[in-house]
Amino acid sequence: MLVKQVVVGLSGGVDSAAAALLLQEAGYEVLGVMLRLEAGEAENSCCNTAAQARAAEVARRLGIPFVVVDAEEAFRRAVIEPYLLDHARGRTPNPCARCNPFVKFEELLRLAERVGAERIATGHYVRREGTRILRGLDARKDQSYFLWAVPGEIFQRSLFPLGALKKPEVRRLAEEAGLAVAKAPESQNLCFVQNDPAGFLRTHLDARPGPVVDLETGEVVGQHRGAALYTVGQKRGLGLFKSHLERYVVRVDVERNVVYVGPREAATWWGLKANAPNYLKDPADLPERVLVQVRHRARPVPARVVEADEKGFELRFEEPVFAVTPGQSAVLYREDELLGGGVIERALESLRETPAASAAG
Repeated sequence: MLVKQVVVGLSGGVDSAAAALLLQEAGYEVLGVMLRLEAGEAENSCCNTAAQARAAEVARRLGIPFVVVDAEEAFRRAVIEPYLLDHARGRTPNPCARCNPFVKFEELLRLAERVGAERIATGHYVRREGTRILRGLDARKDQSYFLWAVPGEIFQRSLFPLGALKKPEVRRLAEEAGLAVAKAPESQNLCFVQNDPAGFLRTHLDARPGPVVDLETGEVVGQHRGAALYTVGQKRGLGLFKSHLERYVVRVDVERNVVYVGPREAATWWGLKANAPNYLKDPADLPERVLVQVRHRARPVPARVVEADEKGFELRFEEPVFAVTPGQSAVLYREDELLGGGVIERALESLRETPAASAAG
């Protein structure tokens, strides 16, 4: 019988370890790979010495070969530099959505081709059924939102062993196999900003204090620490002079170094335009009505596709959506099926701009 080869990304965490375990049990010849994305020994770094040691121990325990691949330059070009550039333009980027297609999957596939492996695999909670990509069954762990930019042809060479499992099951599998990472804590922070995203941005950008302006009255109501540090929908840390004001960031103007705020309805919109799209089917075949998710933790809402082509798409929501943020990902679904997505260019029609919308809200 021909043994199937697969290159598995190992991070030193329980999810990737369980993915390698399941593929080995399914009869695959597994090669474990850690991508070294950045140098350094920060505690929550994705690839510090401790993480590499955990990944190597998983490979040893499973009896599979293990290599570390230096992807630091690719990570800097594809993730860190665009992250800083977006913030410098007053946008709020989604670095994980760039890292997956342009670093992780690309590097794993490059290695797979070099060693003659047919498939690559990760510990993402997402399902592939034929040519369709579906949300992971564990709604709390589903990671399809971060995979919208992965090209369809790469998806078809990818395996996701955890897609039909829930996190407690994954931990139990790892524990039963004697893997020390079974009880490893969750990693939530961006791997390259450590525990202080604002501090990281202040180190790399020209962040100067400036006025916080009420968008409706034109009155200066506070002072910010640097416009590039703020994001649409933000409520905390605005330095408002009038503490009784309930205000949210509505717009960030980095050229004038002004943060504009307003009531919640001023940061709530009825539509969006997105660019830099990636579709998992021909855009002409998108359903007229889709579900769209504009933040990782946001609830998907129904929307009508006004137009969609290779340049981007425009949507009208069937209910108003809070904090539609330039630079974030707008990810499209049909029920649980991932259809693709794009980068939010701008929000359309706030509740304050649309009288009929105000009545509906």
